[in-house]
Amino acid sequence: MQPDSVIGAAWPSLLSRLPASLDLAASARECRALLRRRGIPDAETLLRLGLSYAACGLSLRGTAAWAEAASLASLSDVAVLNRLRGSAPWLAMIVGAILSARAHAPAGVGTGFRLRLVDATTLSAPGSAGVDWRLHVAYDLKTQQTAAVELSEGAAAESLRRFAWERGDLVLGDRGYAKAADLAAVVEAGADFIVRIGWNALRLRTRDGAPFDLFAALDGLREGGIATAVVSVALDRAGTQRLPAHLVMLRKPADQAETSRRKARRKSRRQGKTTQPNTLKAAGYVLVLTSLDGARAAAADILALYRLRWQIELVFKRLKSLLDLAALPAKDPDLARSWIYAKLIVALLLEDVTRNVLDSPPWAQPFSTPNDLDLATPARPA
Repeated sequence: MQPDSVIGAAWPSLLSRLPASLDLAASARECRALLRRRGIPDAETLLRLGLSYAACGLSLRGTAAWAEAASLASLSDVAVLNRLRGSAPWLAMIVGAILSARAHAPAGVGTGFRLRLVDATTLSAPGSAGVDWRLHVAYDLKTQQTAAVELSEGAAAESLRRFAWERGDLVLGDRGYAKAADLAAVVEAGADFIVRIGWNALRLRTRDGAPFDLFAALDGLREGGIATAVVSVALDRAGTQRLPAHLVMLRKPADQAETSRRKARRKSRRQGKTTQPNTLKAAGYVLVLTSLDGARAAAADILALYRLRWQIELVFKRLKSLLDLAALPAKDPDLARSWIYAKLIVALLLEDVTRNVLDSPPWAQPFSTPNDLDLATPARPA
């Protein structure tokens, strides 16, 4: 990707898509990104340099050469490095301004909720075999736009408490978000949740506080059958504080159950552990916990809604395959942070452009019947 194709002739159009309330010059001063203008005339030029480095795959030397050729700035690669290292807080502020301009959208038509998909993806520095960064994302399914992001250094835990929820939000998360305190925080904010759980992820109780016998509830299910149970989630070890919830249980077809058991065994072998019998038994079922009761959503609808969570995987695929988010070029934390936020600015502006031409919904129909459900094979858009 050439700089001129993204931030050359198209630069005025791209700049016009930034929030009208965002003052680039004032925000750059506030974040101490442009205290001295030696070599860089203004904040707009600094932003352009940051985007050229991140979005166009240029090296620091290539960025300096392009800026010189375009008569934007006369800087060495070391000068570009120092300027970008100090720009991360400012670029993060710009990301926040774009997201803030999207806030407070009305609840989704049809479901009565704003469907918020949550997940995280990991990034590694050059030469690193571990997790150096984790990008946490909340995605609005109706508008097909990112609603919130948080960048954490290292393998920081996934948590629903990283985001601010509002009444009308329906949060969809995978097993990593099935944490009692996090679910309680969502409900306390007036929002609702649908999360997948493992057999031992939470301390489930009956409505009156007795331990909930999950496997007894599963035993009576036929293949493809769905059952529900009114439960509560213990918020402390004694179970004196509990969060009311509903558990939806689906028994997988035999072939899908066996596939899940093979995956469980492989995972245990990689970790040097022995697969527990309960893990193998639970692998034959889909367990989804929700704050919605039967009056607001039927069990089949809860399962159908959870299937939509797969759409956030497309978001990460676009970021990594189309925008090369996984190709982190810098080990220096400040420079890496600047590069990631610049990538996010481009990604968010592209969402603004592409959402106007989307002509198909992310699912073929809003809800499925029990016989149509296949959570082991997510429904992909045509």
